[in-house]
Amino acid sequence: MSLPSLNDLVVFQTIARVKSFRQAALELGVSASALSHTMRHLEEQLGIRLLQRTTRSVALTQAGAILLEQLNPAFEQIAQALDHLNEFRSTPQGSLRLNVPANVAQVFLAPQLSGFLKQYPEIQLEIVCEDGLVDIVAAGFDAGIRFEESLQQDMIALALVQKLEFLVVAAPDYLAQRGIPQSPQALVQHECLRWRFSNGESYAWEFVEDGQISEVSVRGGFSSNDSIMLLEAARQGLGLAYLFKAQVEQDLQEGRLVSVLAEYCPKNFNLFLYYPSRKQQSTCLKAFIDYWSNLNL
Repeated sequence: MSLPSLNDLVVFQTIARVKSFRQAALELGVSASALSHTMRHLEEQLGIRLLQRTTRSVALTQAGAILLEQLNPAFEQIAQALDHLNEFRSTPQGSLRLNVPANVAQVFLAPQLSGFLKQYPEIQLEIVCEDGLVDIVAAGFDAGIRFEESLQQDMIALALVQKLEFLVVAAPDYLAQRGIPQSPQALVQHECLRWRFSNGESYAWEFVEDGQISEVSVRGGFSSNDSIMLLEAARQGLGLAYLFKAQVEQDLQEGRLVSVLAEYCPKNFNLFLYYPSRKQQSTCLKAFIDYWSNLNL
């Protein structure tokens, strides 16, 4: 049996990682039909089926899962070897893939995109917004961003944004009709705009009472996994929202929203950039860390 080409194995690994021919085609810059042809050729060459595919889904066969498990470390070594070459260049270049919660990406990363990419024009930055926890190594990410309680123990973690503040906000019209809650416990009497995780669970709002963090499971008729939607719903007077202070500052200044329960809202959450300890830091990731450190957020 002749050895398959590295390109064919890259195609297989990409499809297996994203579980989609269409998404893999976009990532590799080719057509989905070309990838389908490559996979048929690879499976014929190996004499075994690697993927089970229908019009709606792609799944690994047992043989495919074993092959992928053994290929991933090899591809990681190749990526590291190529990253070493960047050390001989004056400007960092290559790809940088980050896995980030959507609200963090919207509020903190999006405003900095122009500055970062202008400073490092040869870096191809990809930010994937996911609220659920993922294995960043298996999914092919260079790093992720999460709050401290979500970090895995075998990761190197660097504080990206410190002393984050959350606020509970509502439109003046809503508060005029429903009243102002005087304690976190009073939220059970209010319409609360809930953050919904990808697994279907709702985020319990966190407050500081007597020096301790407490959680309140709020209720309400509207929920979303997008903070922009929650912010807009609050502006329209549909209820109370629990959001980053940085996201609502302009609304507060212009009177569209009012802050309540401020004395109970946490003010010291930290966001961390994390990446695997066994993986050497790429020059692109170093550039991202250096850029962010100089922002002093």
